[in-house]
Amino acid sequence: MTIEKNLNDFLPDKKSNYSKYFKNVNPTNNLKEEEVINCLKTVMDPEIPVNLYDLGLIYKIDIKDNNVKISMTLTNPNCPVAGQMPENVGKSVETLEGLKSINVNLVWEPKWNKEFMSEDAKLTLDIF
Repeated sequence: MTIEKNLNDFLPDKKSNYSKYFKNVNPTNNLKEEEVINCLKTVMDPEIPVNLYDLGLIYKIDIKDNNVKISMTLTNPNCPVAGQMPENVGKSVETLEGLKSINVNLVWEPKWNKEFMSEDAKLTLDIF
């Protein structure tokens, strides 16, 4: 008898998403990906002195009608603050004028590796 296991079977019970909706928002401009990225670059990894975006932990940014959806991962699923990271990312984007909603989803596929890092992050961490 074979028992199938997946990554979630081994992860601690941590919140894997963050969502917030804003009422009565009448945006005068369309949010741009660059604005979202600038916000994401303010969120630092708690163990590595590099922001989450440059670490390559942000897999996808989807903006439709000022609703922002972000897919992200972590360097390690056993990170002690894993449950807090989607909220930190979401709160960084909440500062954008005209935002209707933010949804941050923590994903584990594809598995993160050092190749996802920006050149700046690699230089900061002496990874070549």
